[in-house]
Order: sequence, then C-alpha cells, then structure tokens
Amino acid sequence: MWIKQLFLGFFGLCAGGMTAAGVFAFLAMIGILPRLIGKTGTKRQTRLYETMMILGGSLGNAADLFLVPLPAGKPALAAFGGAVGIFVGCLVMSLAETLKALPVMNRRIRLAVGFPYVVLWIGIGKMLGSLFYFYQQIGG
Repeated sequence: MWIKQLFLGFFGLCAGGMTAAGVFAFLAMIGILPRLIGKTGTKRQTRLYETMMILGGSLGNAADLFLVPLPAGKPALAAFGGAVGIFVGCLVMSLAETLKALPVMNRRIRLAVGFPYVVLWIGIGKMLGSLFYFYQQIGG
C-alpha cells in the first residue's frame, strides 16, 4: 500500500511541477513582468519581482495542498483576494495587449472615446458577480 502512495505522490509532484513551469513560461512569453516594470519604473527591482512571483506561486500551492488556514481570518482573506484580483487583472490586460484584441474590439463596436471605462465596468461587473456568487453560496 505504501508503494502506491509513493508513486502517487511522485507523479503528483511531477505533474504539479510541469503545470507550474507551464504557467511561468506563459507569463514570461506574454511579457507581464517587463510590462509591469516599465509601467512602474522599478527596473532595479527586477530580481525582487521574479523572486516574489516564484515565492507566491510556491507558497500559494503549498497552502492549498496542505489546507493551511489564514491566520488573520477575513482581513487576510480580503488582502489575499485583492492581490489575486490585481494579478489576474494585470495578466488579462497583458494578454489582451499581446493579442491586440482591444483595438479589434474597439473598431468592431465603433467606440470613439471611453473605452477604458468599458473595460473598467466589465471588471466591476465581474467583481460584483463574484461577490454575489460567494454571498449566496452558490455551488457549494
């Protein structure tokens, strides 16, 4: 029985490592770090950005795997959720810029001004939908 657990653990770690490598390669390919560094003007802290990204991914996976509870409760959950939301927003905008999807969509809907507000309200709608989902405990 222990040999089965050993093999399952080994293959699980291998699969997780490959998935994480794929995600980090994807982030590197779309250029999210150089874009953030360029926007914030923090070129000297590039190594810190890379270290924090790797630590965040590794510690987040470990916390999820071992079901580590958040020490400060709801305030820590709110801070974590905000950080994840900012990361996902940066990722989505970086991907959209890479694919040049925004100019195409802008031409299709013939929007002359106010396109940043459209993107903002799409994000607010996603956030409100998520809050409603969790408040109503849908799906769980």
